[in-house]
Amino acid sequence: MKKMVLSALLCLCALLANAQTVELKYFHGKQRCATCMAIEKCTKELLDELYQKEVKDGKVKMQVIDITSEKGKTVAKEYKVTWSSLYIVKDKARKDLTRMAFQYTRKEPETFKKKLKEEIDALLKKK
Repeated sequence: MKKMVLSALLCLCALLANAQTVELKYFHGKQRCATCMAIEKCTKELLDELYQKEVKDGKVKMQVIDITSEKGKTVAKEYKVTWSSLYIVKDKARKDLTRMAFQYTRKEPETFKKKLKEEIDALLKKK
């Protein structure tokens, strides 16, 4: 009985922790164009530049998901992703940032980072 209660509490804690986490999910396939690689690079740079503490505390996470791998196929199916994509997720809220990422990452990386920062900050403030 104690094990069941402890297990339930651990699951609840994990759910609550995930609800407070802003996740960036970057999906890609085996063949990657320059823009696809730039999206991953610029996203990681932004996290390194501005969100080191939040990443360390588990408040911000980034997942790079190869949609051709077995695990990646499962997540891609859940998100209905068939090619390179960038999502920002908190709890059940999902926002597709793919169009914005492809529009700005290569030619205007600072604009991409500014817009991505706005999205991250908005979700970090949201309870």
